[in-house]
Amino acid sequence: MKGGRKNLKRAKEEKNVSIEQGQSIMQVVELRGSNLIEVVDGEGVKLLAIFPAKFQKSMWMKRGSFVVIDESGREEAVESGRKVVGMVTQVLYHEQVRVLQKSLDWPDAFKSKPDQDTQSCSIQHESISSDDEGLPPLEPNENRRNPLLDMAADSDSDS
Repeated sequence: MKGGRKNLKRAKEEKNVSIEQGQSIMQVVELRGSNLIEVVDGEGVKLLAIFPAKFQKSMWMKRGSFVVIDESGREEAVESGRKVVGMVTQVLYHEQVRVLQKSLDWPDAFKSKPDQDTQSCSIQHESISSDDEGLPPLEPNENRRNPLLDMAADSDSDS
């Protein structure tokens, strides 16, 4: 490996993630800026966590991403009135999330239920279609050629 931050790159590539004492898996709700992120834990409590500067150019996250937060001083921070209660120790990537979902470390609140997902998608689809009522249909883009029509025209001219 060339360049610095070799240990960060190795941690990113390894699939086996172990959750230690004082760490928990949380989901990113909002990126606040200035290395602050808002996360929600398995119980549905929203917290602020800090994203260390050493991760900034090597790990990226967006809303809905899962992270491992070190919250060893959580009670102490809440008692003293501090808003930031934890620090990101690792950003979980898709493969790591899939492995953790099968383990016992994964919080029950983040387990997806297919029935609820399909219901929410159908509700969203109905609300979108009701917004389009009363509007004229969109005109096709005449600046772009449709490959299906071109193939049909070629097959008609061949016969």
